[in-house]
This record gives sequence, C-alpha cells and structure tokens, in this order.
Amino acid sequence: IKDSMGVYKQTFQLEKGKTYPLTTYQKDVQTMTAPDGKTQSGTSETTDEMSFLVNNFENGIYDITINLLGKRNSQSANGKSIVVDTKLAEPKEEQLKMMWKVNKALVGNKLNLKMDQYGKVISITGFDPIYSKVKASVGSVIKDAKQKTAFANSFKESFNEKVLKDQFSKNLILIPAKGAKIGEKWSESENATPDGKIKLTTNYILKSVDNGVATIAVNGGIPKKSDKKTQQGVTRSMSSELSQNGIITLDQNTGWIKNQMISVKTTQSETLSDGKQSQ
Repeated sequence: IKDSMGVYKQTFQLEKGKTYPLTTYQKDVQTMTAPDGKTQSGTSETTDEMSFLVNNFENGIYDITINLLGKRNSQSANGKSIVVDTKLAEPKEEQLKMMWKVNKALVGNKLNLKMDQYGKVISITGFDPIYSKVKASVGSVIKDAKQKTAFANSFKESFNEKVLKDQFSKNLILIPAKGAKIGEKWSESENATPDGKIKLTTNYILKSVDNGVATIAVNGGIPKKSDKKTQQGVTRSMSSELSQNGIITLDQNTGWIKNQMISVKTTQSETLSDGKQSQ
C-alpha cells in the first residue's frame, strides 16, 4: 500500500478460504582445497514445504491453519548421493531411517497461527500432538527411555513457537513498519557468533513496485576478519568473510511472498608458517 507521500507499507490482504504456499529451499556447496592443490566438494540440500489456509479474519487478526506438507534432505559427495524424502519410501540404510521417521512424523500435521494484518505473529499452537508423534516414531530406533526423552527434548528446542515465529518474521515481513519509498535502504544486523562480536548485516533496498509486484534487493554480509597467532615458532593465520546478495519479490495485492532467492558465499583460508616455509 502506498500513501500520499510515496511510502510503501507491507500489510497482508489474504482471502478467507484461500491457501498460500511457503516452500523454503537451501543448498549448501562446500569446497575445500588442500595445500597440495587437491579439492574436495560436498553438497547438501534441504526443502521444507508448507501451506497457510486462511480460516478467518476478524478484528484485524487472521486465524490460519499451517499445513506441514513435505520435507526433503539430500547429500552428495565423492560421486555418491543419499536422499531422505517424506514423499518417498523409508530408506534401507539404518543411519537414515531415524531422520526419515522423524520427518515423516512431522509432516501431515497442522498448527494454528494467529497473526495480525501487518504480519506480527500473536501465537502458534498445536505443538504437543506433533511432539508425541515424533517421540513415538523413534520408538523402534531408540529403545532406552532416557535417550528417547533426551531426543524428544532436543527436537522441541529445534521446533517450537519461538523458532517458527522467528522464521516467519524473517521470511514474511520484509518492509519495515515505518514503510519505505522506492530506492530507500534499510538494514538489519544479527549475531553471527554466540558472543555477538561478529555481526551479519543484511541491507535491503525497495527497488520497484509495478505490475502487482514489489521487488526488494538484498546484499551485505560479514566483513573480512583476520586473526594471527604464534605458538612454539609456528604462526597460524586465518581469514574469513561472508557476502550475500539476492532479490525478494512480494505480491502487491496480498503482501505475501512470491519468491526469495539469496546467494551466500563464505570464504575461509588458513596458513601455517614457521618462517622458512608456509602452507
């Protein structure tokens, strides 16, 4: 929505009875080069598929059912690939069975979301039946009661109201509450390390709003950091940096995300030297 000053604000205009999709896909490619120049590469991919069914909109609050539809994990290295997909049969490999059972117990479930028209999540409920299903699903793999409880607790830490609130806030609410004009920039910063000494900065620019599509450009990252330490005559130098860039598009009519494509590149290097030779 654009006001008379040309400021765009993001609000959700979702239709009752309509379903809105949200699929997140992440691909990680890691390449390591040894001092002798030999390289090794590995790829991992994760896809999470869900949809949002609008049940009602009353007093500025949406009542939405989140359907957890599918989950896929794959890894490939040295010419070999493994896939764990809830839409495929249980894998034969023992080490993959547990991941498949947990993912299978997770999908097919529903959560209830209460959200205002500006995308602020008020509550997400319905976790307890999912926790029970997931705990029961690993019964054939984890026999020990203590281990089963420990697993259930760690699963709760990775899948709960706070985690999903953060995920939806990052993926759905992109334009700041005060709004933005075409060409305006804004930034967000988050801790890249637990101590908060290294920050990941994400810069956004509202590039355009036309033909029913709002386009936001993304860049930023972590500036290059270098560290040097000498112990027993050997100096170890390390450097790392992260850069990101991409494009996000929103549907102007609904405020819902159309597409988000962000590329992140991390580079790390390490040198060991004794003053005579280095690697």
